[in-house]
Amino acid sequence: MAFRWYQAKLKSAPLATQAITTAILFGTGDTMAQQLVEKRGWKAHDAMRTARMAGYGGVIFGPAATTWYGVLTKYVNTRSKNGTILARVACDQFLFAPVNMGLFLSTMAYLEGSSISTRLETAYIPGLTKNFMVWPWVQFANFKYVPADLRVLVVNVVSLGWNCYLSALNSGGGSKVEAAVVKVKEATQTGGSREGGQLPPQ
Repeated sequence: MAFRWYQAKLKSAPLATQAITTAILFGTGDTMAQQLVEKRGWKAHDAMRTARMAGYGGVIFGPAATTWYGVLTKYVNTRSKNGTILARVACDQFLFAPVNMGLFLSTMAYLEGSSISTRLETAYIPGLTKNFMVWPWVQFANFKYVPADLRVLVVNVVSLGWNCYLSALNSGGGSKVEAAVVKVKEATQTGGSREGGQLPPQ
């Protein structure tokens, strides 16, 4: 019953439904990162961080992904079914994924009041590398077996684990590394580099 209601909402209000779903799952992914990976405990849970993740998912990624899959379905077609799937996966991974990774890290850094350039320098390549290890296989199965109106939902469900990783990447690969970079720069400016200083963690 609930799934039929959800399918009906996908048809009557696809953008809003996908946005709300994505916001919930992005927030859940961050909660998993904080509680299962970082083991913060509920008293130390960063609610604003969860809100930022949910906001990005609902306002940016959900609508963008919904629109993107529509574009792929409409415009990326070849003479064979498998050729079409491979072409869509290639477009998704080499066009959408790099832009989305950069936009995600930049948005999170801006909302946190951190350096966007430093965040991208420290987290973009590791994140995109992990993306290429996971998502081509997921998207191949998604485009081959899943109906068009459910593809964003499948991505979001798989993204529970991925968003957990992204949140940890953004948090661990962001503020902590930025702090280390600042310390190294300060040491360099005061002559600390002559004595030998520690490099920021990679």
